[in-house]
Amino acid sequence: MPHHHSGKNLKIAFLLNLGFTILELFGGFYVNSIAIISDAIHDLGDSFSLGTSWYLDKKSKRKADTTYTFGYARFSLLGAVINSLVLIGGSIYVITEAFGRILEPQHADAKGMVIFALIGVAVNGYAAWKLSGGKSMNEKVVSWHLIEDVLGWVAVLIVAIILNFKDIHYLDPALSLLITCYILWNVIKRLKETVFIFLQKIPPNMSVKDIEQKMLTIEFVDSLHHTHIWSLEGENHVFTTHVKLKDIKTFSQLMDVKEKVKQILSKYPFRHYTIETELDDETCDLLHETK
Repeated sequence: MPHHHSGKNLKIAFLLNLGFTILELFGGFYVNSIAIISDAIHDLGDSFSLGTSWYLDKKSKRKADTTYTFGYARFSLLGAVINSLVLIGGSIYVITEAFGRILEPQHADAKGMVIFALIGVAVNGYAAWKLSGGKSMNEKVVSWHLIEDVLGWVAVLIVAIILNFKDIHYLDPALSLLITCYILWNVIKRLKETVFIFLQKIPPNMSVKDIEQKMLTIEFVDSLHHTHIWSLEGENHVFTTHVKLKDIKTFSQLMDVKEKVKQILSKYPFRHYTIETELDDETCDLLHETK
């Protein structure tokens, strides 16, 4: 799928999800199903996520400027935080309502639940299919999120079919609790990852020690200090280091070291990297500072 189609696919998924969420909220109250309401709250968070992804897909194409010298990719983290807070707030509401329904059972319209579940499977399934072949990280993440929605609606459909044969009042709120707890678990994990990126934690599956050891095998490299790695938005990373050189006699030797350093860094997903080289008789003012 061509990259320029990513914005169009995200737009389609967003409009489908938002329209269905509005219908779902009204329908959940109409058929008196807390399970459908809980999924509507979840889909509302998805709509924020899809809308943000669609907007940022266009904004991320903007080049770096004097205001944002690393570009605009990091703005996607704001969308992740907003989406997570919306889902957490909605989940707390749903859990409160579900416990109330268990303590004071209410009748749910099972036939209405079946209709909404079928629509939910169809809408989310189509949106997931549209994004399934996407190349961008936004498309891949959103596609998997929508697949989770499809599975959630399948669970609602199964419960609705059971309720058509036997009116077990606690089944609907129990399902909503399971769906909401599963959503909260994933939201908290995602929020935790986002906070770590904001705090500039080293990206997963990456080691400062490993990269430094590879660089130390290069001829003329004596030591490294002030090595830093952080992520812009979880996908593109930044690397900086100071390389202390030894026995450099010619300019070509210096250029050879730089070329070999670049070859090592090219194997990692670094969007930016900065290498400070220091010769034998140079003293770095930052050498004794804490990394």
